[in-house]
Amino acid sequence: MARSKRRHRRTGGRIASVVVCRRGGASAAFDRLNKYFTMTNMPLVSSQYWNMVYGQTPGQAALDEEGMQTMRTLARNMAWMLRKLNVSEEGHPQLESPLRTNFIR
Repeated sequence: MARSKRRHRRTGGRIASVVVCRRGGASAAFDRLNKYFTMTNMPLVSSQYWNMVYGQTPGQAALDEEGMQTMRTLARNMAWMLRKLNVSEEGHPQLESPLRTNFIR
């Protein structure tokens, strides 16, 4: 339990995944990044849609209006969460020791 607890406290900030791509694969990459964060008890900041922007050449992603709106919403949500979760170490939930279930017996 102590090892897991230290890891959570050390990285215990608020995080968000952002994916930028030329074409396909953004949702799979976004999903994979989020899995690592949720597996380690990280507070995950969300937006109005998946945090991804599309663009093929440098600067083109800034022209993705929907993607940029999603990023602005993400930034506002991140700022809000940082203000609301600004607590001392005693304010964090207590972590349990990880349990692993093996159904092959």
